[in-house]
Amino acid sequence: RLSKFLIENDYVRGKVDNTLFVKKFKNDTMYVQIYVDDIIFGSTNLSLCKEFAKTMQGEFEMSMMGELTFFLGLQIKQMSDGIFISQSKYCNELLKKFGMEGCKEAVTPISNSCNLDLDEKGIIVDNSKYRGIIGSLLYLTASRLDIMFAVYLCARFQANPKESHMKSVKRILKYLRGTTKCRFMVSKRSLSKFDRLFGFRLCWV
Repeated sequence: RLSKFLIENDYVRGKVDNTLFVKKFKNDTMYVQIYVDDIIFGSTNLSLCKEFAKTMQGEFEMSMMGELTFFLGLQIKQMSDGIFISQSKYCNELLKKFGMEGCKEAVTPISNSCNLDLDEKGIIVDNSKYRGIIGSLLYLTASRLDIMFAVYLCARFQANPKESHMKSVKRILKYLRGTTKCRFMVSKRSLSKFDRLFGFRLCWV
């Protein structure tokens, strides 16, 4: 019903992401992202956001949550010069969950001399814990591109992890211990290259 309503109102459904809907206006664009029972929307024109919220509330029973600041572990801070995205809260919870909140810090997520392989003669470790850490780290790569290579490298050994693999995973956690406040910025300048997104704002219903 929701998809049909948006399409009837001239929104185009994404070909890669079927939960993304886009509507083009003369000089502006409206983006609508559906996630289960939440809707995140943004536009180059604030008046379009207000109009969209009014239209949706007239058709469906929903409430406005306001400007997007936190969603699915992602912290979003919208400023005049761009949008800052981080997962520092999630990162701290991850370290606490696996007992690494007080560990020593590492300068890099992986050692320059690291050469992981199957390590068939290595000591076997708890694969459920290993997979748990990997799963948590994979979600963290949504905003932490600096750990992506190391995480995906370690993820290759989830079937039969050894002590050497666990050591590398803990190295990533030690690196996170000293970089929990890291965030990345989508600047207004870079946004404008794609769709003239000056004044772009994300909202949530």
